[in-house]
Amino acid sequence: MLEHIQRVPDVVMVEEKQAFPAGGGNAFAMDDVLVETVPAAEELAVYVTAQATPVKKVRLRWNFQSRLRGQVLGDAWERSYADLGWQHVTPYQTLPWYALVNQGDATVGYGVKVRPAAICSWQIDPEGITLWLDVRCGGEGVRLNGRRLPAAQVVCREYCGICPFEAAKQFCHVMCTDPLLPSQPVYGANNWYYAYGHSSREDVLADAAYLARLTEGVENRPYFVIDDCWQRDRYHADGTYEEVYNGGPWLPNGRFGDMASLAAQIREKGVLPGIWVRLLQDRNPEIPDSWRLPHNGGLDPSIPEVLCFVKETVERIGRWGFRLLKHDFSTFDLMNRWGCEMPYEMAEDGWHFADQGRTSAEIIISLYQAILDAAQRHDMLVLGCNTVGHLGAGLMHMHRTGDDTSGLMWERTLRFGVNTLAFRLPQHGAFYDIDADCIGISDKISWEYNRQWGQLLSKSGTSLFYSVKPDTMAPEEEREFRLMLRDNALRHEPAEPLDWQDTPLPQDWLLDGQRVSFRWYEPWGLRVACATGPIWEKVWREVSKDL
Repeated sequence: MLEHIQRVPDVVMVEEKQAFPAGGGNAFAMDDVLVETVPAAEELAVYVTAQATPVKKVRLRWNFQSRLRGQVLGDAWERSYADLGWQHVTPYQTLPWYALVNQGDATVGYGVKVRPAAICSWQIDPEGITLWLDVRCGGEGVRLNGRRLPAAQVVCREYCGICPFEAAKQFCHVMCTDPLLPSQPVYGANNWYYAYGHSSREDVLADAAYLARLTEGVENRPYFVIDDCWQRDRYHADGTYEEVYNGGPWLPNGRFGDMASLAAQIREKGVLPGIWVRLLQDRNPEIPDSWRLPHNGGLDPSIPEVLCFVKETVERIGRWGFRLLKHDFSTFDLMNRWGCEMPYEMAEDGWHFADQGRTSAEIIISLYQAILDAAQRHDMLVLGCNTVGHLGAGLMHMHRTGDDTSGLMWERTLRFGVNTLAFRLPQHGAFYDIDADCIGISDKISWEYNRQWGQLLSKSGTSLFYSVKPDTMAPEEEREFRLMLRDNALRHEPAEPLDWQDTPLPQDWLLDGQRVSFRWYEPWGLRVACATGPIWEKVWREVSKDL
């Protein structure tokens, strides 16, 4: 079944023009643009060089000898949005980062190694496979000025006699050989899905105390993550809540006070302090306009001074004593749209970063590296949310792999939690530890359904985080939940979705060697009105007015 692509491609296109063989057959030229393909035993290295031409996209095409059939699975640009799943061979479908093709007992993986210098995606049709290398700087061509860009390292593998899930796990290890992983399971609580930003120092200390009680006697201590609520401009001086802005300056508001003492008080309760931050959105008046992106006002990480500013923010948080940093929104703040709004490419045309000599991928990687460098000086774990997983592997300990679950709507938890857990589980332990997001516990979601989500997470081998107002669970619910947390504090073999080729919301799972079936659906089935991205923000703002 394997159609090798670790060979010189059959066709190379630069923009919409065909490049022609040059320099011995491994290279292709179009005007002053040179695309080199260097085969090796285990991979195909692709380099792009240009003198004056601003290069946007390079397309590599391999034609197959026989017609391709089977099922295809791709990844997502950043977080997933209930959009992952096995599909028929669909020629017009864009498959970010890697693609798996299953045919009977054989599975083939096509991909690029993590942290490439290009935004990479695949198209598969019955007659061949195409790799797109988006080497733009933002939405305009990168100006290499003679630099030889190591665009990607292409890999492909065939797996026979094992299930597609095991094949996917093994292929993820091929794509990433240097993951950055926590030393032990990471789990705990986050206040977002019950407070939705309406919180205070006293609330956080009550949350931490409750988490400590739920995990009393557990050697591996949990984290309590203070989510969006603590920063200066979330609450005005008169105490009113700012709904439309959740960026910096990253200093505490009056409801939280001194953050170093707060972190110390959380630790005194036997819980490890964590915190949420949105590093590229900051309206500090001391920031010059030249540091900002032209299309949305976010900070431009291609500017060295911006990276220093980001590192100073991270280090300040580390000095306060926080030991888990959840950095969020960076893909949106760079590209001005969510992953679900990127059907074919990450960036829209018409803008560029200040440094036009580097690709978007290179600039994003430099941002993740700067965050990690600053965090490691203070022994902080890094959890990336709304981050690009393929560019962040090896630069973050954990990755929030899907869009938000919910404490208000079960449909969101089912769609965005179960889907991302199932289809990104192969990345767990290969790229980073994955976080499929929280169990949002409230009277708006029946415990019958949250119990199942908790049972799955607790034995999945991935992180279980929850949100609940302290002492609002029924005694039996709390007893069951204590056991879930204790279970998740231990190492488990990663779960396996057994029916993932049949449905995007698997119900049959292998947990610790036991087959477990879940009943996800309410009596009326599943509501289809389940908003994503900016629309969802409007939904929770309306609903959270009662909080």
